[in-house]
Amino acid sequence: MKKIIPLLGALLLCLNANAQDSEIVKTGYNFGPLPAIAYDADKGFQYGAILNIYNYGDGTLYPNYGSKIYLEASFFTKGSQLYTLMYDNKTLIPGIRWSSALTASIDKAMDFYGFNGYSSWFDQERVAVGKQNKKQWQDPEKYIYTPFYRVSRVQILGKTDFIGDITEHLQWEAGYHFSWFKEGPIDRASINKGKDDYNLYPDSEPTLFENYRNWGLIDDAEADGGFTSSIRLGLVYDTRDKEGAPTRGIWAEGHVIAAPKWLGTKNPFYRYSLTLRQYFPLVDNDVLTFAYRLNYEGAFGNYSPYYVLPYITVMGENCDKDGMGGYRTVRGVMRDRVVGLDMATYTAELRWRFVSFTLWNQNISFGLSAFSDGSMVTRGRDMSFRGEEEFRESYEEYMAKGQEHDTPHITVGAGLRFIMNENFIVAFEYGSPISHFYAKNHPLYNQDGT
Repeated sequence: MKKIIPLLGALLLCLNANAQDSEIVKTGYNFGPLPAIAYDADKGFQYGAILNIYNYGDGTLYPNYGSKIYLEASFFTKGSQLYTLMYDNKTLIPGIRWSSALTASIDKAMDFYGFNGYSSWFDQERVAVGKQNKKQWQDPEKYIYTPFYRVSRVQILGKTDFIGDITEHLQWEAGYHFSWFKEGPIDRASINKGKDDYNLYPDSEPTLFENYRNWGLIDDAEADGGFTSSIRLGLVYDTRDKEGAPTRGIWAEGHVIAAPKWLGTKNPFYRYSLTLRQYFPLVDNDVLTFAYRLNYEGAFGNYSPYYVLPYITVMGENCDKDGMGGYRTVRGVMRDRVVGLDMATYTAELRWRFVSFTLWNQNISFGLSAFSDGSMVTRGRDMSFRGEEEFRESYEEYMAKGQEHDTPHITVGAGLRFIMNENFIVAFEYGSPISHFYAKNHPLYNQDGT
């Protein structure tokens, strides 16, 4: 939602633009401000601002930039907050690309759907009933149910990465990353703020997170989160024609993450990540491109704390991508719907630039896309009961509703993109899970959201 307003503004500008035959080589600084506006039933209205600052120097690197700064500050009317600062520089250290980032978020209604994908049942019927409990019903037994699938989380992530050349297309990566998580049950007073009495989430109703604690699926050592301190090493193979909006080439990465106790990590873990991206020009001059991405996130051994699992590992200019689900990962699936020790993800996308022109000394393009995303847990967390006997009955009832193993969570969708100077990209995309189109008696009907 927060991407709609700047996109509409860009469309209006397009009406007065004159198409140009040649692209402008950008030099110096270029600024890309955006409002951040959205709405979430549990977080309230989001308002804030985003600013991208690109430095193209003398233009010799264009369409790539020499350095970039990204700033974001977003606030929600029910108390959640997000702050991000990212810096990426290719020229400050000769032969080395240096990227650093710091992000902090206070989320009073973070998604939590359990572990192992479809092995964790999502009561979509009860959620739908709660959303329909309007004034004509006013039934306190049909209250808004989405808080059942929410937790409270405070998160701070920081990193600094270095990338250098081995050969023309092969690079090494090394970095230090840290994070601090404080996670727990929702603040009912905050979640219920502004709701009618018949829609209040009751104190007597445990959330899924609280059930997981009672059942022993999240143990005491990791329940509240903690500090992680890790070293990352990796290799990159990159033959892209340009970074921001590539149309040809391969971009492959492999990373290992070590977060030992001696480095300060509360709950030590060791993980790896493999990603392959490839771009095919079906029509030259950036007109029609097919792109795909394959990603695998895995654990060495049989343990990783639950709070580090729902991420796609990133080194370089960006931070780790939060939530296996949502517009940054699997578009159309609920955020954090797919969480396990090992996870596989794909994206396949057809991109069509239907117009390109220059306006006010900026290179502007508009494009349409059609995509399919998918993800699944290939190795799950241990879901065996480890709680007090008084909670066993509710555990067995819950587990009986889920699937024995996860299967692919697949979505399809389309989008509209505004591209400025090949790096500043605003995307308005809509994805829908194919489980929404199953028969209503299908066990996976609407298990990824509606």
